[in-house]
Amino acid sequence: MSKPDVTAHSLPPRLHPLPLRIMHWINALAIFIMIGSGWKIYNDDVIFGFLHFPDWLVIGKWAQYGLQWHFFGMWIFVLNGLAYISYGIATGRFRRKLFPISVREVFATIGEALRFHLRHDDLTHYNAVQKVLYLGIMLVGILIVISGLALWKPIQFSELAGLFGSFQTIRLVHFLCMSAILAFILVHVTLALLVPQSLVAMVTGGPIVDEGQRQAAPAAPEIEATP
Repeated sequence: MSKPDVTAHSLPPRLHPLPLRIMHWINALAIFIMIGSGWKIYNDDVIFGFLHFPDWLVIGKWAQYGLQWHFFGMWIFVLNGLAYISYGIATGRFRRKLFPISVREVFATIGEALRFHLRHDDLTHYNAVQKVLYLGIMLVGILIVISGLALWKPIQFSELAGLFGSFQTIRLVHFLCMSAILAFILVHVTLALLVPQSLVAMVTGGPIVDEGQRQAAPAAPEIEATP
């Protein structure tokens, strides 16, 4: 008697697996807390005299409360970020989704976007610009954690603080990283509103995908799968 095919009863792989979706929304909450509380801390000692965030936008009634919220969000962001990077490397998702990247493809994608010919109907494929943006924002996330640690404990993390030269430079780098993350969020949310199925996919998991076939397809497009 042959053994039953257990794979037939397993859940089919989706574009966004459940662990990824959980980490995505945890990260969204952590960033919301960190940006709102960070603006409260910034208001207490501004970098740019012309910039002051209104009270209805910040988190924390006083700067000390803002610091407490900021540390709370920081630990969520760091732990969740470590889990996300570990998951992306261990499962091969980063390798499949974000590589390879060619300069030629980047410029071609930018040209399509400028001509309003960039297609969004295939959620399973990241274009070159998306790959660059996702990799870039991960690097920004690492930099904002490093600069944040240097701001928090400049003596204990003197080696990290020394990379920036001065305390004021650390503050500026931290602020610019926050600005880059905020710009990414605005673009990310705008595209989600323009392509609602991408937002739905991050809640439901999205379409069923066969990563093995997608990975092999570019190498041998002329070979068709047998029924």
